[in-house]
Amino acid sequence: MTLNPAIIRIKNLRLRTYIGIKPDEIENKQDVLINVKICYRAEQATNSDDMQDALNYRTITKRIIELVEHNRFSLLEKLTSEILAIAAEHPWVTFAEAEVDKPHALRFADSVSLCLSCGNLE
Repeated sequence: MTLNPAIIRIKNLRLRTYIGIKPDEIENKQDVLINVKICYRAEQATNSDDMQDALNYRTITKRIIELVEHNRFSLLEKLTSEILAIAAEHPWVTFAEAEVDKPHALRFADSVSLCLSCGNLE
């Protein structure tokens, strides 16, 4: 059996950060909702059952939390691209996608989100 790439999904990671350009956004942390998709070849991990042969999603998530909670961002584009860089940095990653939602950014809308991706879906 030939496996397709494994897909790790980090779903609805709820964090708070400084995001935006208006004075109240610069002064007050806001909620953001983060979703990440990471594809990689997982044959070694499925055969060995050894953590050394798998991507550690806990480590990736901790790095995203550190980035988001300890920095300031004017634009969703910058925040999303930095999250994507963390998701895609391991050499086993063949495709990564990051989406950041900013709830209540627009009146009458649940949220505004931005999605960026890199790599090739195999």
